[in-house]
Amino acid sequence: MGRCKTISKETTLINEDIRANELRIISGDGEQLGVMSRSEALALAEEKNLDLVCVSPNAKPPVCKILDYGKYRYELQKKEKEAKKKQHTTEVKEIRLSVFIDGHDVQVKAKTASKFLQNGDKVKVSLRFRGRERDYKDKGFDVMNQFAEEVSEFADIEKRPKFEGRSLIMFLTPKSDNKKKK
Repeated sequence: MGRCKTISKETTLINEDIRANELRIISGDGEQLGVMSRSEALALAEEKNLDLVCVSPNAKPPVCKILDYGKYRYELQKKEKEAKKKQHTTEVKEIRLSVFIDGHDVQVKAKTASKFLQNGDKVKVSLRFRGRERDYKDKGFDVMNQFAEEVSEFADIEKRPKFEGRSLIMFLTPKSDNKKKK
């Protein structure tokens, strides 16, 4: 009976899937057509060769629009895609250090971390102790503090250096004034 049958398996009720006896009907251009019975509304939609789409099923009576469902669904997908483009997902990037890392190498890794932080990502800094390196825990904390100083212009320390197993782990977040610039 209705125009659109292949798409009706979604949560939006269309045409014969609408079960309410009385419906508030709105035309495609937004004009209120009033409250009418389901059969009258379906006949009106079929006469215009369009679909009856329930846009507000929880209202009393449910609100339905007479429009082209394929076009309506396309517009909804377009809006969702546009909203997805605008949102930024924060990723956690990881930088690995070692106990006996050279000062220049710390600067190079700090520069990389700064780029991540400027993009709005969090940074996990890990320092793994291998074998006898565990005897130099103080040296590990010194390396982590040096790294934190290098990136202090772009980062706030979310979680101070702490041991997790054989690794020393620290989390950095972008500074709040960097977030406002983006």
